[in-house]
Amino acid sequence: MSVHPVQSGRIQQAIAYASNATGIDFDYLLGQAKVESGLNASARAGSSSASGLYQFIESSWLAVVKKHGAEHGLGWAADAIGRSGGRYSVADGATRQAILALRNDPAAASLMAAEHASDNKAALEDSLGRAANGTDLYMAHFLGLGGANKFLSAMQADPQASAASLFPGAARANRGVFYDDGGRPRSLSAIYQRFADKLGAGSDTVGETRNANLSFAAQALAMGDDATVVTGANETADSALSWARSTLGQMTGKGAAAGDSLLRPRPDHARLAYMMLARMGG
Repeated sequence: MSVHPVQSGRIQQAIAYASNATGIDFDYLLGQAKVESGLNASARAGSSSASGLYQFIESSWLAVVKKHGAEHGLGWAADAIGRSGGRYSVADGATRQAILALRNDPAAASLMAAEHASDNKAALEDSLGRAANGTDLYMAHFLGLGGANKFLSAMQADPQASAASLFPGAARANRGVFYDDGGRPRSLSAIYQRFADKLGAGSDTVGETRNANLSFAAQALAMGDDATVVTGANETADSALSWARSTLGQMTGKGAAAGDSLLRPRPDHARLAYMMLARMGG
């Protein structure tokens, strides 16, 4: 299913905001979303409970919202989620469905995916004793943190070892990942490289994303005083337009405020995305 350019722009803005808020690389988050859902915020898996931009299954979503929801304005959801014996639940059925539906909201999904990746990054780096790259983070997303540690440690010891022999359950559920077209088991290094290639193909070039954000800025300038800001913090259209002008300045050499980035605007400047959503009926 193709995604409308306007919707794709909204999603990229949500991912940029999540990247800026958590420090997780924008290109990784964008690539992961493209690999998982093709940037379709309404995507649903046919074989599991996975849903949304980052294809969170229900249990994983409840866990990350419980841990990080309150940090991002979702305290009502975090408070409603209970934990018992490692399992997460919501007593009220309607509230549970409302929380799960947030998986299909690009802003909430991007923030929770970034927080989840941040947690995994810290744990992986502590375990591996080195910096974790995007492919390492995707292994943690795919196999869970424990599985990723096992996979990466085994690959370091023997890159050509059969992945299916080490992860028989995952191999049964994901034959296309663990076996080639001829039915031969793939090695650990082969699977790792396939994920690296997919993430690389899934992420936009810096120039493409920069041009998309420049387009948003130009449209914001054209809207002028007709713009409406809906961040909930009483920001004015003028403040968002100021960011738009500085953004255009970066591209024309006129200079921008220190710390601004077309890929990752400062949190106070991310209001432009919200302004654009309001203008486009988001």
